Amino acid sequence: MEQDWIWGLVGGLLIGTGGAVYLLANGRIMGASGIIGGLVDGTARDTAAEKLVFLAAVFLLPILLYPLYGNVDTHVSTNPLVIVAAGLLVGVGTRLANGCTSGHGVCGISRFSLRGIVATVFYILAGGLTVVFFRHLLGAI
Repeated sequence: MEQDWIWGLVGGLLIGTGGAVYLLANGRIMGASGIIGGLVDGTARDTAAEKLVFLAAVFLLPILLYPLYGNVDTHVSTNPLVIVAAGLLVGVGTRLANGCTSGHGVCGISRFSLRGIVATVFYILAGGLTVVFFRHLLGAI
């Protein structure tokens, strides 16, 4: 039996723990797109330090863990255009949904937020349709 699902479980546990710690430490919901958006548009001046620390941890932790888990195959496309397009589409999607998977999916569903549940259903559906289109119809990924 393949054991790739364990990496998803570990990642989910880490994201959930991060969301809980962020909420318990400062009383705010962990939504990565909201954190970045607040820094970009300047509305997070009073909480900029904690947001920068959070983002630094998000970027640095995988680099620090790479020596331990560097041989894990993530199945990410080797085509740089696909990766850039995926990143841009995720950015557009988070703006349209007024939040991201960490805010709506992890923190919203755990708080029984109807808005978070509805947003999560729609972005999971959109992600599934995207995979069907790009992988099975176009063969791009």
